[in-house]
Amino acid sequence: MEDSHGGRPARRSARATSGNACSWALPTVLLCAYGFFCSVRPSEPFLTRYLLGTHKNLSETEVFNEIYPVWTYSYLALLFPVFLATDYLRYKPVVLLQGLSLIVTWFMLLYAQRLWAFQLLEFFYGMGTATDIAYYSYIYSVVDINLYQQVTSYCRSATLVGYTVGSVSGQVLVSVAGWSLFSLNVVSLTSISIAFATAWFLPMPQKSLFFHHFSSQRLSFEMKVMDCKNGAAVQDHPDVQRAPGWEDETKVPLNGEGHPAEKQKQKVDIAKVLKDLWQDFVQCYSSRTMLCWSVWWALSTCGYFQVINYAQGLWEMVLPSHNADIYNGAVEAASTLLGAVAVVVVGHMKTSWAVWGEVALALFSLLIAAAVYVMDTVHNIWVCYASYVIFRIIYMMLITIATFQIATNLSVERYALVFGVNTFIALGLQTLLTVIVVDASGLGLDIFTQFMIYASYFAVISLVFLVSGICSIVESCRRQEQVQSRSPESQ
Repeated sequence: MEDSHGGRPARRSARATSGNACSWALPTVLLCAYGFFCSVRPSEPFLTRYLLGTHKNLSETEVFNEIYPVWTYSYLALLFPVFLATDYLRYKPVVLLQGLSLIVTWFMLLYAQRLWAFQLLEFFYGMGTATDIAYYSYIYSVVDINLYQQVTSYCRSATLVGYTVGSVSGQVLVSVAGWSLFSLNVVSLTSISIAFATAWFLPMPQKSLFFHHFSSQRLSFEMKVMDCKNGAAVQDHPDVQRAPGWEDETKVPLNGEGHPAEKQKQKVDIAKVLKDLWQDFVQCYSSRTMLCWSVWWALSTCGYFQVINYAQGLWEMVLPSHNADIYNGAVEAASTLLGAVAVVVVGHMKTSWAVWGEVALALFSLLIAAAVYVMDTVHNIWVCYASYVIFRIIYMMLITIATFQIATNLSVERYALVFGVNTFIALGLQTLLTVIVVDASGLGLDIFTQFMIYASYFAVISLVFLVSGICSIVESCRRQEQVQSRSPESQ
């Protein structure tokens, strides 16, 4: 018998809530553990010193012009196949592939001796970087849509904390405990191996964004619309301004569940998926705002990758590590933490980015150019460190704004597509820059000349967006004047 207050249904509801909490908590905890241990790599801030030192005894030309460029080429070549394979294989196998790739990378870092072996090492590291998309997209296949923002913050925080712990511990072990860089690489390999073991316990997702989704027609009674501004699930409203095509693409089945008889997977049709991706691509980039922020994302990420890839090389040239103590780990940790603080501050800023966004991008890109220029011309290691911290803070702040502006009117599927395309374009530009400027088969320029080119690159980005921003503001003012001039006539 059911009591008058409906006690039994309440208890059933409580049990259901508890079950739902457990269903997303376990994979989230496991994935965060994986992300943390995968990011605890205390040897990474000292990689260039390790390769140039007595451990491997490689030359500057071999490291900067023949080994490091392989990472860029591998990342670019693997990104699109990995993007499709991640969704087709439903994330977990690719997460495992990432862990295995990083294990191979660090094992070879310990024992490789020949140039070709280090180039192969960079290929596996490129594979580990390209498969990073599986880590960040896995969680969306196993949690409800209204938990996306929450679990995304957990996953990103896990990698941030792991990277900080790795950088700080590496600096302490080198400066205080006097550990060798070989020992730091052993610690990194151990941490990555723990992450790889953790990934085996991740539950296998039953759905994915593109290839393995449930029929939207049969699940229409459970549809909700994702408000990408705050990650909450809300009902659609006719007055809300959305990007073209948003209404159809943002409807995602909540938890992919329905009645047992109605729960059916669509047949995997690769040609249809690719066609839909192309249509989404055309529709997304037809928006001027989307195009503007995406262009900045691609251009700046290209420059950012180049600077962080070769920053250790610049520091080594400014102050050779065999002559003095270096603090690369402390600098990486400081720039990461301060960048995270800047990201939090930006999240609470109330600014009309639609009007002032391009001008802001221009001004901050100019600051980035100035920071890179100072790193290159002022041959003082502390000035280099400070400029690098400023560079990373500004980039992390701007890329957060760009991410928010792009994601605001997009579904999860379209955001994944835009993110992938922007990253692919950034890597394409970086590959071109690497072939011309860095690679031994190209100009093979020295590290100081390279950084002068990177500073000029960001200055050009600043100029382009300044001109575009001024034009946008002038156009906006003209439209307002036209509206004001018409209003008296209508009265």
